[in-house]
Amino acid sequence: MRIFLTVLVSLSLLLFVACGSNEEPATPVETLKAYTIAMKSKDITMMKLLLSEGSLKLHQDEASARGVTLDEIVQQQTLFAPDQRVFDYRNQKIEGDSATVEVKNAFGGWDTVFLVREGGTWKIDRKGTSDKMIEDIEKQNELLDQQIEEGQIPVEESPLPEGDLTPADTTPSPVPNPNEPVPSVDPTTTPPPASFN
Repeated sequence: MRIFLTVLVSLSLLLFVACGSNEEPATPVETLKAYTIAMKSKDITMMKLLLSEGSLKLHQDEASARGVTLDEIVQQQTLFAPDQRVFDYRNQKIEGDSATVEVKNAFGGWDTVFLVREGGTWKIDRKGTSDKMIEDIEKQNELLDQQIEEGQIPVEESPLPEGDLTPADTTPSPVPNPNEPVPSVDPTTTPPPASFN
């Protein structure tokens, strides 16, 4: 009985010390590593726990639009290719409650993953990634527009002929009258042979 009490007190003390410690939350890279483990083991619940509230809302909206469950969207739209075996991370940057980490993709290139700290835990921010992509595209479009306006990029001439661009025959095609009977075709008759003159 004395051994049992000693073990019980030791475990209680260990639990009290562990719960009372002020450990820093997992790093963004540790969050990504946990996500890869959950993805490989198809642990959808853990994958959802590692996604930000904005990401879950984004996935829920898509699930509703497609008529599928949130779990199906989370499983289909992972950060990594399903057959990817090696996961490399670099350039972790933390700015307050936001972070980015570069992740090597299946093609050998590097993708930037955005994370946010929610409730003291780093979570993957798919919404932040989407917002950044939209922002980058808008910047590229603005730059392209500016280059076109400055004449740095020539605009091709239109292939349409000069002058009157209206069709020669603007008469609308006849619309069948639903009140007139449709001519019947006798399937037993043979059409006349075509002449090739």
